Amino acid sequence: MKSIVFLGGGRITAALLAGLHLANYRQPIVVYDRNPPKLRRLKKAYGVAIEHGLEQAVAQARLLILAVRPGSVAGLLRRVESARFVAAVSLAAGIPLANLRALAPKFAWARAMPSPLCRSRRGLTALTFDRGFPAAARRQLEQLFAKVGVVLEIPERRMDAFTVTYSASHGYHALATLVAAAEKLGLDRPTATIAASHALADALAASRDDQVSLAALLHEAATPGGTAAAVLESMERHGYSRAVQKGLAAGLARARKNASQR
Repeated sequence: MKSIVFLGGGRITAALLAGLHLANYRQPIVVYDRNPPKLRRLKKAYGVAIEHGLEQAVAQARLLILAVRPGSVAGLLRRVESARFVAAVSLAAGIPLANLRALAPKFAWARAMPSPLCRSRRGLTALTFDRGFPAAARRQLEQLFAKVGVVLEIPERRMDAFTVTYSASHGYHALATLVAAAEKLGLDRPTATIAASHALADALAASRDDQVSLAALLHEAATPGGTAAAVLESMERHGYSRAVQKGLAAGLARARKNASQR
């Protein structure tokens, strides 16, 4: 029986396997990686099959998931250029479908950007498909990522902007920054962490449940003349929005640099 084959056993593969394990996903999965201890850990944790040979792994695939860093994509695909036709999806940020098609023209290509939060089935994955991607493989791919979170299909031209915006790193960084600032005001770390987590995670979860506009929520939380309004006004004066915009622009530039790698 053909399998879903992951090429690369790093963090995003581990996150997806963890989420699929929670979802009681029963389809056969094979993982290839050059690092034997990493493969053994994945096999022990999630019961997947492992493969030490790249060509042998690809030969088992009904759906191939390329889960390596952008800089490793070209070298890996050149090693399997003689492989048979297979539907493949790349998780490498910034590498466009045109580059993937040029590197492995026998494959039918899609791109996916899954969040590491897939490990807890709270993930978010953006998908985009090359022309001619098989309909059956498309359904399989959509169903696979739906097991671990929300799935969006977006045009490829928007993938890089999505990639630099959806990362959970924004939340982690904001939380760490808020906790550190609260500690400087005199809160102990546990209390600061609870307060900052409420300000970020709980507030955002409530915004989803209430289905109230973001503008309305901001107006409600930051009453003019109040302490929250003073905080937000000061942050804005010190360049908060501009810093976020510049950060996303830097990520977009890196994605475009990745796209130039062949």
